Amino acid sequence: MAYRELDAGTHMDLQGRTTYDGYLCLDQILSAQKPLSNPAHHDEMLFIVQHQVSELWFKLIIHELQAAIAHVAADDLEPCFKILSRVKHIQQQVFNQWAVLETLTPTEYVQFRDVLGPASGFQSVQYRMVEFLLGNKDEPMLRVHRYHPEQHAALEKVLHQPSLYDEFLRYLARRGHAVPQDVLERDVTKPHAMRGEIVEVFRKVYTEPEGNWDAYEMAEKLIDVDQSFSLWRYRHLKTVTRVIGMKRGTGGTSGAPFLRKVIDHVFFPELWEVRTAL
Repeated sequence: MAYRELDAGTHMDLQGRTTYDGYLCLDQILSAQKPLSNPAHHDEMLFIVQHQVSELWFKLIIHELQAAIAHVAADDLEPCFKILSRVKHIQQQVFNQWAVLETLTPTEYVQFRDVLGPASGFQSVQYRMVEFLLGNKDEPMLRVHRYHPEQHAALEKVLHQPSLYDEFLRYLARRGHAVPQDVLERDVTKPHAMRGEIVEVFRKVYTEPEGNWDAYEMAEKLIDVDQSFSLWRYRHLKTVTRVIGMKRGTGGTSGAPFLRKVIDHVFFPELWEVRTAL
């Protein structure tokens, strides 16, 4: 076996210094997997790690989307192109993760499913925050988080703030595009409803890109994110169906039928509709 010698100057005495595991708080992260099955079922670790990793990716998506919203509000669109490109690649990671969970067979899952009790992925405050930041506001969902005042307050704050799409439409209006005033002044706690006038705004952006390159590029980045989200939802549905079939979800939902309801949802309807109008 060949051994690799350490380079001269490699830090070996790390006492009292910043280390890899210390910087990443690995003691906390790697001790956060606490299977509840008794006796412990081998595959519960997979289930826990899969969802914890997803939550870390959601945390980064939230971080990026909040930065993008701030840039758009400040009329600084160009940094959003890099940000939303990164978000799309993160979405690809959470999409591909389903392949790992799909190695969990139905007979394996039922052996520890009962330890979840009423816990369910739809209770994820970070997932809901991503939905809100992208514009799919749903105030009744706040009730799910009343048990946790800090989570409830954080989600309620995002509920009352303009979404990324709201800010983009305001940006377009400041650039002289004919976005209806009532859209600019709408109640941002409600989901956005498609408007024909906005389809016409985007038709102009797409047919006259020379004078609208920033809006043109932003529109395409938003479509990337929207499409990636739809693909993630579909993969989620197929994974759940593969593992539990048509059983009810652990949180009391109908399971696969509950997930199927949102398959066709889009965050930015005019950006999809304009393809037909062109």
